[in-house]
Amino acid sequence: MNDKTVADDLAKKHKSISIAEFFEKNRHLLGFDSKVKAMLTCVKEAVDNSLDACEENASELKKKKKNFELPNILVRIDNVQNDIYKIIVEDNGPGISPKIIPQVFAKLLYGSKFHRLKQGRGQQGIGISASILYGQLTTGKPARIISRISPNQPARIVELMIDIKNNDASIIRDEEFAKFANETGTRVEIIIEGTYYKTGDKSVYEYLRRTSIVNPHARITFIEPDGNKIIFKRAVESLPRETKEIKPHPWGLELGILIRMLKETKKNTVLSFLTDEFSKMGSTSAKAILEHSKVNPKRKPSSLTVEEATDVLKFMQKAELQRPPTDCLSPVGRGAIEKSLKLEYNPEFIAATTRAPNVYRGYPFQVESAIAYGGDIPEGNANLMRIANKVPLLYESGACAITAGVSEMDWKRYGVNKPSNSSMPQAPLILLVHICSVWVPFTSESKAAIANYPIIIKEIKLSLQECARQLNVFLRKKMKAKKEALRISTFIKYGGVMAKALSDLTNKDSKEIEKTINKLIEKKFGINADETKKRMIEAEKKKEGGE
Repeated sequence: MNDKTVADDLAKKHKSISIAEFFEKNRHLLGFDSKVKAMLTCVKEAVDNSLDACEENASELKKKKKNFELPNILVRIDNVQNDIYKIIVEDNGPGISPKIIPQVFAKLLYGSKFHRLKQGRGQQGIGISASILYGQLTTGKPARIISRISPNQPARIVELMIDIKNNDASIIRDEEFAKFANETGTRVEIIIEGTYYKTGDKSVYEYLRRTSIVNPHARITFIEPDGNKIIFKRAVESLPRETKEIKPHPWGLELGILIRMLKETKKNTVLSFLTDEFSKMGSTSAKAILEHSKVNPKRKPSSLTVEEATDVLKFMQKAELQRPPTDCLSPVGRGAIEKSLKLEYNPEFIAATTRAPNVYRGYPFQVESAIAYGGDIPEGNANLMRIANKVPLLYESGACAITAGVSEMDWKRYGVNKPSNSSMPQAPLILLVHICSVWVPFTSESKAAIANYPIIIKEIKLSLQECARQLNVFLRKKMKAKKEALRISTFIKYGGVMAKALSDLTNKDSKEIEKTINKLIEKKFGINADETKKRMIEAEKKKEGGE
C-alpha cells in the first residue's frame, strides 16, 4: 500500500537558497533597480570602502607614530561600448590581505562592521559584493581586484566572479602584479551595464561632490568617460576624530538578542555578564536588576529560562542608567563643514551646527546641519543634501526622516518662502543634514533613506532651526542694507532735480546747491556721491544694452 501523501511530494520541492541567489533575483533591494541607479550604487560602494580603509590605515599609523597619508581616491569611469562601463576606484589605504580578497569581494554578508557598534560607512557586508554580482549578471565579466599591503611586497591581482549557489568566490586569476603605483592600497575594477549622467542630482559627479563636502580630509580625483578630469580638493589637512567600539546598551535590547547573548557569553555569572557585556551597567545597577528579577547573581547565564530573561530585560530597561557613550561617533564638525561649503559654493552666508548626541533604541546618534545662502547657489528650490555616516543619500528622499524634518519646519519664520505644495523652501539655499550613528536606521538594504523615528526628526529640526535663526538675522540685515541703498540711490538720482528746484526758489547757483546736497549725502551715508552716480549711470547703460 502506497501511503505517499501530497505533503510528501511537496516536501521534495523545498530547498534552501544562498543569500547570493536571493539578491540575484532581488537586486532592486540593494539599489540596482535602474541603470542610472546601478552606476551610482557601484561607485558609492567602492568609494565607501576606500574611505573607511584609508581612515583606519591613517589612524593605526598615527597611533604607532609613523608617517601617514590622508585619503587619496581615484574614481574613473570608462565607456566600453554603448551602455557598458568599467568603474575603477583606487585608494592609498592599507590594502587587503590576499587570503581574504575572495571573501571580501565575492561573499555577501561578509565583513568587519556588522557586529561592531562603531560608526562606519558600511554596516551589512553586502555592498561591494553586490556591485560585483550586478556586474556579473549584466555583462558576464569578472571583477578585478589589485591590492598591495606593503611597500616591500609586490601587489596581487585577483580576477573573480561570485559562485551564486555557494555564495563564494570563483577565482579566475590570482598572481603577482608589478605595476601598482601606490606603496599600499586597493584598486577595484567592475564592468557593468549602466547609464552615465554627466550632471544632475543623480550623477556620479554630484555624489562625489557631496562626498568631498562631508569628507573634507579626502582628495578625490574623478576622470569621466570623455577623459575630463575633476579634482575635489581637501578642505582640511587633519584626520576626523577616531571612533571607538562600544558595547550594547540595555535601552535598545530585545528579548531574543538577550537570550542569545545569555547562551553565547563566556562569563560565569549573570552579574558579570550584565556588568561586562553592556555599556553603562555598573555593579550596583546590575545587582538591583537581578534582585528585582529574583535571579541569583551567581547563576550561570545560560541557565536562565525565557521567563527569567524577560524579567531581567524588563528591569534593565526600567533602570536609571547613563546614556550610551558617544566616543563611538565621529561628526564632520562645524568648522570643517563650513570650509567645505565655502570652497565649493562661495556663499554669501553660511552657518553650521553640531548637536549634542542623543539616543534612539539605545543607539547613540548625532545630527549636524548647515545652511548656505547665495553666492554660486542657484535660485529655485533649496538643494537638500542628506548625509548618513558621511555618505550622501541621493534616492528615496520622500521616505527619509531628513526630508520630513525639513518639510515640517515653518521656514517663513526665518524669512524664507516655502510654498504650501512643496516640501522644500524656495531660495538660493543649500541645506545639509548629517546623521551619524553606530547603527543608522535605514528603511531598506539599499541604505537610501533614514527611518522616521520621532527623536531623530526632532533633532533634525532643532539643528536646522539653530542655523535658520542665524540666516534670518543675515537676511534682515541684507534687507535693511538694500532699503538703505535704495534711499541713497534715490537721493543721488534726484539730487540734480532738487538742486534745480531749489535754485529756482532761492536764485542760487544749482551746481553749488548740488555740491552741498552731495556733501550731506557723503556725511550721512559715508559714500562719494559723484562716483556712486557715475556707477549708477554705467549700470543703467549696461542694463539697456542687455535688453
